[in-house]
Amino acid sequence: MPRPPTTQQFVLDELRRAILSRELAPNQPIRQDSVAHELGVSRVPLREALKTLEAEGQVVYRPHRGYTVAELSLADLLEVYRLRELLETEASLVSATKADERDSATVRAELRAVAEAAANGDLVEMIAANRRFHFAILEPADMPWLMRMVRTLWDTTDAYRAVYYNAPANRSRVLEEHEAIVRAFEARDGAELAGLLQQHREHAVAALRATLADTANG
Repeated sequence: MPRPPTTQQFVLDELRRAILSRELAPNQPIRQDSVAHELGVSRVPLREALKTLEAEGQVVYRPHRGYTVAELSLADLLEVYRLRELLETEASLVSATKADERDSATVRAELRAVAEAAANGDLVEMIAANRRFHFAILEPADMPWLMRMVRTLWDTTDAYRAVYYNAPANRSRVLEEHEAIVRAFEARDGAELAGLLQQHREHAVAALRATLADTANG
């Protein structure tokens, strides 16, 4: 796999991968010297990458203690998914009126990528392919400002998806729901598409609510 165009982006991608794969677990301190040595970079791009992750809510900085991986919060999850509902509903309604056959082909390709990653048990790739799948559905709306906000919300909740996809039953349900979403997209049925995407989000939130509650009680 080629390195990203900048060292900072390379470090950012590696940190995100480590958080998604739980190599860096919630509340775990991030030892900058160790991470910089492992990645073969100086601390300058590492600090910049950590600042980006802090802005996304994926890490937390505390004076005299440094950075730690953010703990998953149910309140944060609910707020972010409510914002996603508002933004993605609008985008999906518009996208259905503008999408063409090339967009459908892109969505189908990403659908297959999600299924392949799930079959291989590759959660990191499944999360990446799932993101591409959803964005392929929304981007035909051609609403760049809205999509910038959506990207920020997705960045914030990547770690939640890692928890959700850890259960095989959840992975199977995601694949089934994706098939229905694609059919609505290809039919250019905006109302059906928006409704299915909302159900998809609600199922994820319900499963994560139970998981996070169990973690808190444990």
